[in-house]
Amino acid sequence: MSTGRLASTGIVSSVAASLCCITPVLALIAGSRSVASSFSWIEPARPYLIGVTIAVLGFAWYQKLKPQATDDCGCAVNENPKFFQSKKFLFLVTLFAALMISFPSYAKFFFPKYEQTVVETEKTNIQIVELSIKGMNYEGCEAEVNHEIHKLPGILESVVSYKNKNAIVKFDASKTTIKDITGAVNATGYKVISHTLKNE
Repeated sequence: MSTGRLASTGIVSSVAASLCCITPVLALIAGSRSVASSFSWIEPARPYLIGVTIAVLGFAWYQKLKPQATDDCGCAVNENPKFFQSKKFLFLVTLFAALMISFPSYAKFFFPKYEQTVVETEKTNIQIVELSIKGMNYEGCEAEVNHEIHKLPGILESVVSYKNKNAIVKFDASKTTIKDITGAVNATGYKVISHTLKNE
């Protein structure tokens, strides 16, 4: 297989590996929440897609670095390859693939940060709920869930953790409900499996 085809395969598999994290950022830019959850089903296949990317690009580098065929005078048969067959192009593809594969680790920087909101509200209306969430595996997932929660009115504070698989949300119950918060999380493609009211 040619370097160009191997590189193309590497690009496709590396992008596919991070689609679950790329689409929420694209949705944020486009202002469309429906796009965000479209590729969440790819998440379980991510390790395999990363493996394909590494294997394909590794083989491409092996082909590129192995001793080249020579003619009768000992000169390399293809001394001046086209750009798409060159080491420079393969290096650029490898760099792009690395950026795509590592995207979940820096996706959070594309989302706005939220501090605790100070608003005039009746203390009796303030509630805290802990949501158990299935499907979050990276810091970018936290940022996406937090962003969707903060779109709701009456959200005072939220702490989302992919490590603990949960979100703790402080909110004004006169302005939003646990059902609304659960719906916002589920709209991201992750799944709220249970919730518990907590004392302040």
